[in-house]
Amino acid sequence: MKILVINNDLMERSVIQQVLQSNKHEFIAAGSSETALQLLQEGDIRFVIADRATTDIEEAQFIQRLRGANPHYYIYILLITSKSGDMDVTGPRIGADDYLYKPVVPLELKSRVHIGERILGLRDNLVEARDALDQMAMFHPLTSFLNPKAFLTLSKGELERARRNQAPLSLVALSITNFDEINEKYGPGVGNDVLVLVSQAIREKSRPYDDIGQYENALFLIPIPFVIGQDAEKIAARLFKGVAGTNFSLMDGTGIPVKIGIGIVSSTRITTSTEMETLIEKAREVISRIKRNGGNRVETIFI
Repeated sequence: MKILVINNDLMERSVIQQVLQSNKHEFIAAGSSETALQLLQEGDIRFVIADRATTDIEEAQFIQRLRGANPHYYIYILLITSKSGDMDVTGPRIGADDYLYKPVVPLELKSRVHIGERILGLRDNLVEARDALDQMAMFHPLTSFLNPKAFLTLSKGELERARRNQAPLSLVALSITNFDEINEKYGPGVGNDVLVLVSQAIREKSRPYDDIGQYENALFLIPIPFVIGQDAEKIAARLFKGVAGTNFSLMDGTGIPVKIGIGIVSSTRITTSTEMETLIEKAREVISRIKRNGGNRVETIFI
């Protein structure tokens, strides 16, 4: 770990350097708060040992400035101070994570650094867990497409973008029209496998930046701003071909008949009264009509 040491007592700094290097840490020295802040901006330093007595960190409000800069990752600060009875050392305005009192004892310094490392590791684990929860909250665990809530949020942004530009927008809805029959005949495990294969085909035939939502078990939605009519139908045809060309079969090679329908709802001009929920409802109506007619087709409506 890179550890930045802000200390102008040469003997004390030498002791700190020996302790850090003997424990496989990279020692980086700074004599002033400005130099320290510059080093923190340039490198991936996560740990700072700052001497309150021999540097300008108090006058320059170093810790407050560092915390106020909101770095991308948390920086642990071990503050060295000369007065164990100085009450404002433990005040919340200081902002340090831990304190070490002079004279610096190597064994105690080693222990404090080890504690700081463990705390940083715990913080990193918590951040990873939070990010994982955020991902779970937005994406369907099976297909990794946006869940209904996340899709509505992002698709409304696309709708607003089209509205601001007085531009058209199409909503492409792709459904496995015989999904219930597949589940009943082969079981939900096979049904899930079909969903995964269909989602892979949709992703391969879509643009990398498309907001794809799994709105219902077997209904996938893609908003496409600035595109209507024949251009939207070309995109739908590409999706249809990709899914139709997928091999759906059991372990023994038995083929699984998968029928799909694609409904396109095109709005030539997005107005203040246009709502994404309305477009979705229209798309579902088109899908229902395709399903009644046997599936395996693409239909477009204009609103």
